[in-house]
Amino acid sequence: MSAHSEETPELIEAGQFIEAAPTVLEAGAEAAGQRLDQWLASALGPDMSRSRVQMLIRQGAVSIDGKPVDETKRKMSAGERVSVVMPEPEPAEPQGEPIVLDVLYEDDELIVINKPAGLVVHPGAGNWTGTLVNALIHHCGDSLSGIGGVRRPGIVHRLDKETSGVMVVAKTDRAHKALSEAFADHGRTGDLERAYLALVWGIPSRPTGTVDAPLGRAADAPLGRAADRVRRAVVPEGRDDARHAVTHFTVKERFGEGQQAFATASLVECRLETGRTHQIRVHMAHIGHPVIGDPDYGQAFRTKANRLPELLKGQVKAFSRQALHAWLLAFRHPATHLSMRFEAPIPGDMEELVGGFGKL
Repeated sequence: MSAHSEETPELIEAGQFIEAAPTVLEAGAEAAGQRLDQWLASALGPDMSRSRVQMLIRQGAVSIDGKPVDETKRKMSAGERVSVVMPEPEPAEPQGEPIVLDVLYEDDELIVINKPAGLVVHPGAGNWTGTLVNALIHHCGDSLSGIGGVRRPGIVHRLDKETSGVMVVAKTDRAHKALSEAFADHGRTGDLERAYLALVWGIPSRPTGTVDAPLGRAADAPLGRAADRVRRAVVPEGRDDARHAVTHFTVKERFGEGQQAFATASLVECRLETGRTHQIRVHMAHIGHPVIGDPDYGQAFRTKANRLPELLKGQVKAFSRQALHAWLLAFRHPATHLSMRFEAPIPGDMEELVGGFGKL
């Protein structure tokens, strides 16, 4: 069906698949009493899933008689005119985008960058553009010799969107294979070394410690919600989705120790023996010291900010991400076999927050 404009919407019969956007369908007598999402999925044909229709409704892409609707269960009436704005399809492959990168090192085999907080590593649901992969495709250009036959960067490890710090990315199949094996081994038999700095609530009872607790899907992460499927929690070892997870920590600085007027905090270095999703964040929360600013695993400690001096309380409340930074990454180069070590200073926003706690 040919494209048409919003000014002259085209009426079509239910059952025909819509390629253009926007388009209008008129509900017949059989639609009366049906749920909007059910009727619209049927009307748009077999190529449109009900879950996709529900997403379009929630995104405000569906109107009835000129009025936007966002309720998927809304009952239909005969004669209603339903307008659907079909978004343009996303490209099958990530496209290069001119996003500024802080490059620490680059050669023909790999690139090491200092990832800023707020940058998603890989395109996915809700983040198809503006990611590190998009930036690397643009930056590296023809120097990407191809991963698995495709000219794209080889992601061998990730940092959460709001976690900053050092990352290495492969540019060749050889580098991708060697680095992937090193990260899978987590440095147990090789030269891989990773260290993070986390500003956490409270002061651990010991200067050093190890959290050895398996991680699995959080109980409050409904399977039907893609945004929540990555939520993790410490789970019983025998559970089907339990994954071995070990974090070693060392307290580097203590803030507010010896006083009782204000909440205390610590700057902790964490080193990974395994690399699970959100591992440091979940493990530190598990031992009662969640990362400050963590929106997922530190909610129970949000009121701690009220027990701080006014200036510092304002800083904490204005800090909109987890205070977690990957400051060190060391590995053996996949081609030269030389040991390489990279460090990234704490970013300014986190440095200011640490400085604020240093005045307690």
